[in-house]
Amino acid sequence: MVIPWKAVGVLALVLAGFGSAWQFQDWRFGKQLADQARLHAETLNQLTQAAATAQQAEQDKRLALEQRLAASEQTHYRALSDAQRDQDRLRDRLATADVRLSVLLDARDVAPGCNVPATAGGGSMDHATVRARLDPTHAQRIIAITDTGDRGLIALQACQDYVRSVSR
Repeated sequence: MVIPWKAVGVLALVLAGFGSAWQFQDWRFGKQLADQARLHAETLNQLTQAAATAQQAEQDKRLALEQRLAASEQTHYRALSDAQRDQDRLRDRLATADVRLSVLLDARDVAPGCNVPATAGGGSMDHATVRARLDPTHAQRIIAITDTGDRGLIALQACQDYVRSVSR
């Protein structure tokens, strides 16, 4: 059997061409894949940086809100303690008879037989008004009611300030 050397040569050239083309395509696609991987990594890096920036901004907002709320809480705590101190002081003064609570009465509506003076005394601030002094126990109850009301108003103001600061 005779081997056609021309056919073998052509086959070798065709195989070498296929191998060269294969190698060329490998290099070309390898470069494209490397470029695509690099672009993908850059995009991921940019997204990560944007997310980190957004997270830092949110943390800064949260920190600012926490600081505002702490200052607001401190202010309202101070107002509450001041009101409590004032109420305690007034309660103590009522208990020691240093101060007496009285109410203004309508002079036209005085019950018959009531011996409340119709004119004010010399040391009074009111002129020609009728006043009645309250029993100390009733005065203590009134002070306790106003104390509860003051606390409620201070708590309401604190809640309103909280809602305003959170909704900003």
